[in-house]
Amino acid sequence: MSSAYLSIEGVSIEFPTPNGPFKALDHVDLKINKGEFISLIGHSGCGKSTVLNIVAGLYQATEGGVILDGKEVNEPGPERAVVFQNHSLLPWLTAYENVELAVKTVFKGKMSKAEMRDWIEHHMKLVHMDHAMHKRPDEISGGMKQRVGIARALAMQPKVLLMDEPFGALDALTRAHLQDSLMEIQNEINSTVIMITHDVDEAVLLSDRIVMMTNGPEATIGQILDVELARPRERLVLADDPEYNHYRAEVLRFLHERHAKPDVPVSKPAAEPKEVVATQTETVVEKEEGPQLKLATSEGKSKQEEVA
Repeated sequence: MSSAYLSIEGVSIEFPTPNGPFKALDHVDLKINKGEFISLIGHSGCGKSTVLNIVAGLYQATEGGVILDGKEVNEPGPERAVVFQNHSLLPWLTAYENVELAVKTVFKGKMSKAEMRDWIEHHMKLVHMDHAMHKRPDEISGGMKQRVGIARALAMQPKVLLMDEPFGALDALTRAHLQDSLMEIQNEINSTVIMITHDVDEAVLLSDRIVMMTNGPEATIGQILDVELARPRERLVLADDPEYNHYRAEVLRFLHERHAKPDVPVSKPAAEPKEVVATQTETVVEKEEGPQLKLATSEGKSKQEEVA
């Protein structure tokens, strides 16, 4: 049995199609330690969400499997809470009631009413939503809704927090605030987190390791990058950090070269990579003419360059 807290072992999955089976993942192996923050990154269609769904128990692997804390994962469970890109709050309930519903489901009969109230309020304060916990979703902003979604997931006290592009639909400023909040939470409670992202800066800022996926079909892990930046991390300080920019360049190199030559191993640079402007947020996006790299500058303007 694996000694890792979460072990993804030889996972492959096929989906039936009219033209025969489609193999989305091919032999994915990943060991995750307790308290680690892991980001999955890659071009669209590389199987990131499929990996997350298998860990969540929503999909069953065709080959291999997932072991969490010594137990095989074969169905959904509260020990694996998911935060989606869409907040998925119940619109007729207040923020407090949305969290309360999840807590009652998980801890029914294990807490008194007073203990439950304190537990919910603690997690609302953790995500800085205690001032608006009695408002309904249509009365709060998109970023606040995501904070409630994170509070709901954390209040279930999961062994692993699964995040599927949780900040992808938010504007850059709100996304930055939520990234900072997530780092604060991680420093306080040391959750084990797997997060899908298309944002290179987000992956480097938040992660202990970045798992880079090859293009599908038959996608697998192409490279794993250890991010050895001291915590707590300050984004303004890291903006001029050569090591931070080196990690960004490594991820960008993988994404560029993997798209240009999907079957060729990513080359290593002969020398230190050129400095990359750290005020840019870089995100891989799909367009009709093919994958491109969108660069959103700090002035709010944007430009695009093709991923070569």
